[in-house]
Amino acid sequence: MDGSVNCIIEQKRPFSPSSFHYLIPRLTFGYIQSRGDHVCILRDIADFKSPSQVSDLISEEKFEAVLIIHLYKGGKLLLDSRVPCGAIFGGTDINEDIKDEKKREVMGAVLQKSRFLVAFTDELKKTAEQHWPFASSKIHVQPQGVATKPCAKFKWIEFLQNSGIQCKNIDPYIFLLVCGLRRVKDPLFLVDAFSAWHKKEPRVYLVIIGPEVDAAFTQQVADKVKSAHGVHLVSEKPQEELHAAMRDSFAVVNSSISEGMSSTILEAMDLKVPVLARNIPGNRAIIRHEKTGLLFFDPPEFVALSKRLISDTGLKESIVTKAKEYVDKHHSWSTERETYQRLTADLF
Repeated sequence: MDGSVNCIIEQKRPFSPSSFHYLIPRLTFGYIQSRGDHVCILRDIADFKSPSQVSDLISEEKFEAVLIIHLYKGGKLLLDSRVPCGAIFGGTDINEDIKDEKKREVMGAVLQKSRFLVAFTDELKKTAEQHWPFASSKIHVQPQGVATKPCAKFKWIEFLQNSGIQCKNIDPYIFLLVCGLRRVKDPLFLVDAFSAWHKKEPRVYLVIIGPEVDAAFTQQVADKVKSAHGVHLVSEKPQEELHAAMRDSFAVVNSSISEGMSSTILEAMDLKVPVLARNIPGNRAIIRHEKTGLLFFDPPEFVALSKRLISDTGLKESIVTKAKEYVDKHHSWSTERETYQRLTADLF
């Protein structure tokens, strides 16, 4: 279908490095265009206030198909559209929005309209099937692909100093929590416990790095961090700088209440940096405790596991080696590319 045009509607973040809302659409975007027979237009959910605006855009631009990211936030904009569409589950859509009856009704309508749907994990697919059995044959499981490219000119000491960490006479242990500042990421979950730990062990620091997604919540995080010890809040960085900061950190942390599939965790694994992640379904789908990472239920367990990781270098080396093997085997770009090229071909 030479010259076909399709639109990918996503929820962009000002934070480019690791949010799947950013990464997956652009990878998909590239995969589709790399076939050489499609032209893709990438649009932000925030650009539209109603389904009719999307319908008008589709008519004006003569789009032949649409791929949406996030079954509710993206999907609700397709309710007036008649062009073929596909959908990629996010995480909050299936884990959180599905609990709301009105949102669930909208998502069901989107499932009926969609020619295919992509879930990152078997768990997400099973949850969707429980609510919408009719859509089972449409749902394809495709884990996210991962690739990292740390900045060659990155200066670690300068990064620490700019973050407010003075380490002239110490060798610090930096725990990096990468997330957009919104409640579902729960960046304050570990702050009190980490602050208490830092008072006893001044070499440990928690650096929270990410964009302002929810302004009011961002202020709440900033206020809390100001009164904490050893905890620092840093604004978002370009992707390559973030990857370099992750690479040079002692560990990468995830404290989310809910995840679809955390690209930050996958990137840390690819960079051979140990991951400590909250024990939730989305994280358990990609982390085997004490094999490819460490899973914690609460702040005290996080501190205990962190201390163990510091003292047991053999455990750390084993984890990062197995984690790297895991992402190389299960999260390759080539497999992901083939899946999206095959699926999107059915839209035309």
